[in-house]
Amino acid sequence: MWLFIISDSLTFSALLFAYTYGRVSNPDWPKPFDFTPSIIFSSVMTFCLLSSSLTMVMAVHAMNHGNRKAAGGWILGTMAGGLAFVGLHLTEWLRLINVEHVTPASNPWGVPQFGGTFFALTGLHMTHVILGVLYLGIICQAVFRGKFRAEDVEVSGLYWHFVDLVWMFIFPLVYLMSARVS
Repeated sequence: MWLFIISDSLTFSALLFAYTYGRVSNPDWPKPFDFTPSIIFSSVMTFCLLSSSLTMVMAVHAMNHGNRKAAGGWILGTMAGGLAFVGLHLTEWLRLINVEHVTPASNPWGVPQFGGTFFALTGLHMTHVILGVLYLGIICQAVFRGKFRAEDVEVSGLYWHFVDLVWMFIFPLVYLMSARVS
């Protein structure tokens, strides 16, 4: 898992660098996010992920103490936080696409690479969250059946915390630094 996290860190670092370079090198880089709804919405998404990190910590703790039922419940809570994040993120995407007319190739602000880098970065992250929820579903099912050990839950927690940590870079860089100040 550590090798996967390191290699995936390089991928996200490259995308974050590309987004940052595009933003810094272009004086016309758009600031499409109003406080309401975008910043509030993305803050709620952040809360969902941070809360799910806490539930994952509780799952690992419960499993380390041999409480499979509690560990499974905490994993289900983690999955719920991840699914809430995905639902909110898809809602944000649909608003950007249908209301703001932002696509990967164009947007109303005239900086075409904004849409491409935004959707690539947030889409890759959302894909990781979806895969993490599926992974946790497999782990949870095995925990309830008595098949996995505490180390297996801890390894799944490493992945989940990595996904949350990546969001802690995306959220300020993409949303907060691109907020309209009125």
